[in-house]
Amino acid sequence: MRYDLVIFDNDGVLVDSEPISNRILAGYLTELGHPTSYEDSIRDYMGSAMHRVHDLVQERTGQRLPDDFDDVFHARVFAAFERELKPIAGAVDVLERLVADGVPYCVASSGSHARIRTGHWATGLDEWFEEEWVFSSEDVGRGKPAPDLFLYAAEQMGVAPERCVVVEDSPLGVRAAVAAGMDVYGFTAMTPAERLAGATRLFGDMRELPDLLV
Repeated sequence: MRYDLVIFDNDGVLVDSEPISNRILAGYLTELGHPTSYEDSIRDYMGSAMHRVHDLVQERTGQRLPDDFDDVFHARVFAAFERELKPIAGAVDVLERLVADGVPYCVASSGSHARIRTGHWATGLDEWFEEEWVFSSEDVGRGKPAPDLFLYAAEQMGVAPERCVVVEDSPLGVRAAVAAGMDVYGFTAMTPAERLAGATRLFGDMRELPDLLV
């Protein structure tokens, strides 16, 4: 395999959480007086850390979201995860192949550690990720599209950035990986290919990934 480390985004790449979380986010923002459609949420917030939601709402409306916004949102999302969340089709196949080939991997997500772990527990993916292989935007000062998270993950895993490949499904994540000097494979199952135009390669079925990495 041509890379020494595979860095996975989490939401929409390992767990099929984007439809759930963006539905809830759009509904909650609308409830608070900031009308937001599901499509708006996907366009503006998919792949971003929570501070982007606060920043965009304040920039557009001049109003701050409630102090407990994150807590309420995450409580709703976690409850929905327990009921509905599934792994991305083919994700376990990819992890099995990486383990069999002895290729290190990790996850680097804009979501909080609690969100990542809740999603992994709900889908059974927790058995594939040691605690020290899980990285969150909480670990760095700036979330995607800044490169900080991916650079931090590579450093912690002991691999040079140019030897890493990132698997991403959001424009913000692709920009972050490119800024980190890493190859990035854009997963187009939910995101139109043209929005991931900066990616090294594009693919639409997770089961294709292992053969693309060799």
